[in-house]
Amino acid sequence: MKGLLNIGVFLLVVGSLTSCDYQKYNTIRQKDFRDGDKYVYGPGLDSAAVQTTYKYASRPELAERTNKIRQKLFAK
Repeated sequence: MKGLLNIGVFLLVVGSLTSCDYQKYNTIRQKDFRDGDKYVYGPGLDSAAVQTTYKYASRPELAERTNKIRQKLFAK
């Protein structure tokens, strides 16, 4: 009898979860004004964006600052 009650409760929970609109409001309702922009999305669907191919010159003077930030955030 207890097993039948557990199955009934389980079915009730599953039924209530399937009836709700899970992530109904987790959508963007705005126009993408950069749609089709090759700089942002790349020339094709499977290609990388143009901005990811840029190489920046290293700035060694920022290494000390970066290490201080790392020590502050990830100190043991």
